[in-house]
Amino acid sequence: MSVLKHKILLLILILGILFSCNSKKDKVGEVNQWDKMQQIIDSISVPVFSDKVFSVLDYGSIADGVFDNTKSFKDAINACSQNGGGKVLVPKGKYFSGPIHLEDNVNLHLEEGAEILFSTNPKDYYPLVHTSYEGTELMNYSPLIYAYKKKNIAITGKGVLNGQASNDNWWPWCGKDVYGWKEGMGNQKDSLNLPVLMEMGENNTPVNERVFGENHFLRPSFIQPFECVDVMIKDVKIINAPFWVMHPIKCTNVIIDGVTVESHGPNNDGCDPEYSKNVWIKNCTFNTGDDCIAIKSGRNGDGRRVAIKSENIVIQNCKMIDGHGGVVIGSEISAGVRNVFAENCTMDSPNLDRAIRIKTNSKRGGVVENIYVRNIEIGQVKECVLKVNMFYGIYGVQSGDFIPVVKNIYLENITVKNGGEYGILAKGYKESPISNINFKNVSIEKVGQPYSLENVENINFENTYINGNLMTSIKN
Repeated sequence: MSVLKHKILLLILILGILFSCNSKKDKVGEVNQWDKMQQIIDSISVPVFSDKVFSVLDYGSIADGVFDNTKSFKDAINACSQNGGGKVLVPKGKYFSGPIHLEDNVNLHLEEGAEILFSTNPKDYYPLVHTSYEGTELMNYSPLIYAYKKKNIAITGKGVLNGQASNDNWWPWCGKDVYGWKEGMGNQKDSLNLPVLMEMGENNTPVNERVFGENHFLRPSFIQPFECVDVMIKDVKIINAPFWVMHPIKCTNVIIDGVTVESHGPNNDGCDPEYSKNVWIKNCTFNTGDDCIAIKSGRNGDGRRVAIKSENIVIQNCKMIDGHGGVVIGSEISAGVRNVFAENCTMDSPNLDRAIRIKTNSKRGGVVENIYVRNIEIGQVKECVLKVNMFYGIYGVQSGDFIPVVKNIYLENITVKNGGEYGILAKGYKESPISNINFKNVSIEKVGQPYSLENVENINFENTYINGNLMTSIKN
């Protein structure tokens, strides 16, 4: 073989190796995103508890649905924590109670057949605590179950947590007649209530000076671990919440497993991780009056003050029934959200508006990036499969100087029978287009229009059929 031929063959071999490496790199880069999901799961600590059992009956609880068990629950929880932790057992029966505050190393365990009926008297939720309302921190009514700066805590068991909220209590405070509000009744929209809180958030008023509570009509969350580490909520059923159902805020290592949420009140989001990292939501059923899962990171100025991203959120094997959206990011999102993984879920209801939704605006700002969704079965949604709206707004004008960024959205192996009005409904800013939406192996059998787009760059379709038509990528 001549030297020239040898050099040519060597060059071809080198080019082939380089091409092969680049191809593998592309494939590995794609796979590695899902490898990262497993790394997140592996990094989450599962709470571990002592074998000690502290039955609430031993501390004076009476399971007749009438006796006030607030003190006996508190005594059992304190005794458990002070003696090295363990299980606070709520045996079968109905227990009326005010707010429950968890302590370190406590697993509040509801035996099958146990139901906790929470008070609907706002005065029972004093003293006020450091909490949050729609992305703005304040001093307000205690959540129904609350933990502040605790570690290694859990709520488990096959029992029921019943907030007893209805059109006769809590819900009318939203100010909508469909939820029991009538002219002349106080509500959160009154000028001295939520509008004042929002202004305080914008003005960076110290949180301990944002004192609300009585006559301000801001409803408490149901379950709120606040700045906690190693949290688990497992197997319980939660019904009739005053406001957001599960709200881990500023938490690290959160597991929500096998929980059923049935609550159709106003703002009854099923789960709202906010400013939280390493959150694993799995095997849950959401049947809600608002978003099934909504990932948050603070409203406007208050979100920028806190400046903690919500990141590394994993959602697996969940069922979404009614709700404004299945997996939602926003709208309180000013500190940003990244690395969200959702797989192996089903979404199906004429009362489920969207499957995947991102909502923000130029008052919120923030960056939303790296959203990965795969292996989702969608029966029916009302509006669209994917909605990205950078002009979302309620409570008046929602425009400002903080232009948001939304990029890197991946949907793969998605089957949709009825997608509603649009496959993709996306509206970005001219100066900040939504970028890099990817559909791979997606089939939408029936939908009004494949898409409606405004200021969107690079939509990549691979083996994607909408209304029976093979879709072509859109490069801008």
